Amino acid sequence: MNLAQEKQVKPKKPEKPEKKEAAKGATKAENAVLIGRKPVMNYVVACITFFNAGEKRVVVKARGRAISRAVDTVELLRHAFVKDLQVKNIDIGTEELVRDEGRKSNVSTMEITVVKAGSK
Repeated sequence: MNLAQEKQVKPKKPEKPEKKEAAKGATKAENAVLIGRKPVMNYVVACITFFNAGEKRVVVKARGRAISRAVDTVELLRHAFVKDLQVKNIDIGTEELVRDEGRKSNVSTMEITVVKAGSK
């Protein structure tokens, strides 16, 4: 066998479609903290880490029962850790989910955008 026969050309994997540009006003994934079931201090530390890394704004996102934990996170940040923090925007909404039984249910969503004072 010669080299040409030994090296078989592998078929190329299908390329993933390019990600579409984010809608205007959408947040980057890098500066978003998604709130779940962990203790509030875990999310506070995540936000502080973003600010220490040079981010000027952080978006805290939550759904359903985690919304109260998101509010607690932002309030703790503002009053105890980052004194010059301002709430820039609060977006609320509803997502419609289809349950296992085929039933539709609504889940509340909230995004709180916080910025360090002096930045836009």
